[in-house]
Amino acid sequence: MTDAQLPLQVRGLTVSYGASPAVFSADMRVEPGAMTAIIGPNGAGKSTLLKAVLGIVPALSGQVTVYGKPLDKQRSRIAYVPQRASVDWDFPTRVIDVVQMGLYRQLGLLRRITGRHRSLAMDCLDQVGMADFADRQIGQLSGGQQQRVFLARSLAQGADLYLLDEPFAGVDAATEKAIIDVLKSLKDEGRTILAVHHDLSTVPDYFDRVYIINKSPVAEGPVAEAFTQDALQRAYGGRLASGLLDQLFPVAEAAPAPGFPARTA
Repeated sequence: MTDAQLPLQVRGLTVSYGASPAVFSADMRVEPGAMTAIIGPNGAGKSTLLKAVLGIVPALSGQVTVYGKPLDKQRSRIAYVPQRASVDWDFPTRVIDVVQMGLYRQLGLLRRITGRHRSLAMDCLDQVGMADFADRQIGQLSGGQQQRVFLARSLAQGADLYLLDEPFAGVDAATEKAIIDVLKSLKDEGRTILAVHHDLSTVPDYFDRVYIINKSPVAEGPVAEAFTQDALQRAYGGRLASGLLDQLFPVAEAAPAPGFPARTA
């Protein structure tokens, strides 16, 4: 596969907050048309990696390409859903206005919202089950509803690559199902999903590929090959409950060869 076919490629990315690196020498290949989870313990650099890829936080070194070109030339192909906790939900705006923000590249110089734009935004809200809340103030919604609205905004962008930072954190079960259904629909359309994820028990059901990190890369590849007991123990150390490991791996695995697993296409 050529670099131009890869939705995202990261080489040697290092990010530091003060003296200690938050992410050190990270390499990543995000395969097209797949759902990839970024997992690791708290403080492992998962969200920092995603923000550095987007240029939200500066990197000390490294290279990021999107479909074979520098990030700045490909931003129109990327949609980003931030952590809900990082958003000022007291800002006085309606749900429909938030979603229409995803259409700014289509609005032209005058930035004038037309009936066609509102109709498109309403369709995106309908996909996430929030059409009835279009005129509600965003701060009046529950956490799960707010997350759905931000997902609708990303849908309005019509992107090829979707980057999501903890999309299931703090949401109810119905919202989690609605979000994963939308993401799988995007995948079925050939779009690519990369999400920071914290619930290890749902990784095999939700994702095709996994990227495990603890400041430096631990493992990367298809879930069936890279999401192993050995890789998780190397990333999480003693912070993994034995009961969770028994749930994830009911039959003891043969120990893989030490070191970073070979990449798989």
